[in-house]
Amino acid sequence: MTASLIPSSSPDAIAWIRLSSCYLPLAQPISDAKVLTGRQKPMTEIAMLFAEVETRDGHRGLGLSYAKRAGGPGQFAHAKEVAPALLGEDPNDIARLWTKLCWAGASVGRSGLATQAIGAFDVALYDMKARRAGLSLSKLLGAQRESVACYNTSGGFLHTPLDQLVTNALASRERGIGGIKLKVGHPDGRQDLARVEAVRKALGDEAPLMVDANQQWTRPAAQRMCRALEPYNLVWIEEPLDAYDNEGHAALCTAFETPIATGEMLTSAGEHAELIRTRAADYLMPDAPRVGGITPFLKIAALAEHAGLMLGPHFAMELHVHLAAIYATEPWVEHFDWLEPLFEERLQIRDGRMLVPTRPGLGLTLSEQARRWTRETVEIGERP
Repeated sequence: MTASLIPSSSPDAIAWIRLSSCYLPLAQPISDAKVLTGRQKPMTEIAMLFAEVETRDGHRGLGLSYAKRAGGPGQFAHAKEVAPALLGEDPNDIARLWTKLCWAGASVGRSGLATQAIGAFDVALYDMKARRAGLSLSKLLGAQRESVACYNTSGGFLHTPLDQLVTNALASRERGIGGIKLKVGHPDGRQDLARVEAVRKALGDEAPLMVDANQQWTRPAAQRMCRALEPYNLVWIEEPLDAYDNEGHAALCTAFETPIATGEMLTSAGEHAELIRTRAADYLMPDAPRVGGITPFLKIAALAEHAGLMLGPHFAMELHVHLAAIYATEPWVEHFDWLEPLFEERLQIRDGRMLVPTRPGLGLTLSEQARRWTRETVEIGERP
C-alpha cells in the first residue's frame, strides 16, 4: 500500500521532524594508519546528524548518524531533502518507511551517504517505538543479556607515545573496561610489534587485546604481520586489508588462528552479505549508522548469526550496546567516550562489561552542549 492509500484512521502519524547538524570537536587530532599512508588527514571533529521525530499524539524519538573527516554537510542535505516523505506516515511501519526513504533518494544510490542520512530517521523511529512500549531498545528487540563485553580504542591511536599507550591501557582496565585495542600500521612493522609487546607485558597474558590496521596493509604485509602477531593471543586483528578485499580477508581467516575482524566501512546490508558469503571475517563489525540504521543492521546480524560469526559493532556505543545485547553469541562493544558530551546520560561499566541501559528507548537525551555545537537545524512539518 502506498503512502497516499494509508487510511486516515491510522492510530498515529508523524507530524514534525527536526534535523540538527552538530559538530563534536575532539580534544586532539586523531591519527591512525590512514594518516601515515597519506590517505587522510588527522581527524579533528565528528559531524553528527540528529533526527528528532514527533507524532500528532505527542510521541517522540531521537535518532543519530555521523560522518568523520567529510560528509557531514552532505548527510544533512540529503536528510533534509527526503524528510518530508515521512510526514503523515504511521511511525510503527519502520521497515516500510526505510524502504520509502531509500527509494526517495535512490538516484544517488542505495548505500553510502544516502542511507547513512536516512539511518538517523530509522533509529529515531525505533527509539520512539520502544519509548511508547515503555521498554529499552534492547528489550523491544529481544535481549539476550543485560551487559556486553566492552573494549577501549580511544587510548590506543598511533599518535600516542609508547609510555602513554601503556598508561592508557592500564587506566582503561582500572575503570573496568574489559579489552584494549591498539592501532597498528606503522611503515616499520617492528614498531607495531614493540607497542603490542609492551601493552601485552603490562596487561598480562590473559587480558583481552586487539589490534586494528585500518585497511592499510598490502596482502604480503598482512601475511607477515598476522604471522608475527600470532604469539600475542589477540582477540582479533582488525581490517588488515582494504575493506572490499573479501578474497584477501578470507585467505587470512583460513591461514591464521587469530580471528580476523572487518566490516565497519561497509555501507549496506548487501555488502555485508557478500562478505559473509565469502567467509571473509571471523568477527563481523557492522556500524548501524553507516549501513542505514537499525533496520539493515538487524538483517546483517541475522545473516552473521546464521553463518556462525562473532560480532563486534563499530563505534557509537550508545546505540550498539542495545544491538549487541540481542545477538545470540557473546559480542563485543567498542568503548569510545567521544560522544558522551552530546547526551545527558552516561553508560555504566562494571567488571569488563557495559551495562545495557534500562531507560525507555535508547535512553538518551540531547545535552545543551550538543545544542551549542549545532551549526544548522531545519524543522519539517508542524509540532502538535
